[in-house]
Amino acid sequence: MDYQAKLEVPFSVLGIRCTDDALTGIEFLAPNAGLQPPRSAFAGKVCEQLSAYFADADFHFSLPLKPGGTEHQNKVWKAMRAIPRGDVQTYGDLATQIHSSPRAVGQACGNNPIPIIIPCHRVVSKSGMGGFMHHSGGYALDIKRWLLAHEGAI
Repeated sequence: MDYQAKLEVPFSVLGIRCTDDALTGIEFLAPNAGLQPPRSAFAGKVCEQLSAYFADADFHFSLPLKPGGTEHQNKVWKAMRAIPRGDVQTYGDLATQIHSSPRAVGQACGNNPIPIIIPCHRVVSKSGMGGFMHHSGGYALDIKRWLLAHEGAI
């Protein structure tokens, strides 16, 4: 995979994908993935803002995003961005808010190409954590728990 940067974070390495003027993707890589300095000024800005977030969960991102996706996915991703730091919302509540179904919201969450900045980790099931990155356990859920704890939501 071609990344414009690989940034070490407390639980992993993030693979950053971007154009010269917009963030298009963040992928969770293995903790032992090699690091890569930013290849462009914009990739450097993405890394700076992500580092600021990991230093202070109250940091507000100001990056232009181009996640792609369907109309429904973009509706879900926009609604997720409105969930305040420290809060969570259930798949069902988010579905009701945007006139969708919990399953469709869960699929859009799992397909989110820009996690952390589009905070899919803030969407949980009514009976627990729910999934993360189309996984219902393991390392993916450990990342979700870390992010929620970092933000004071759990």
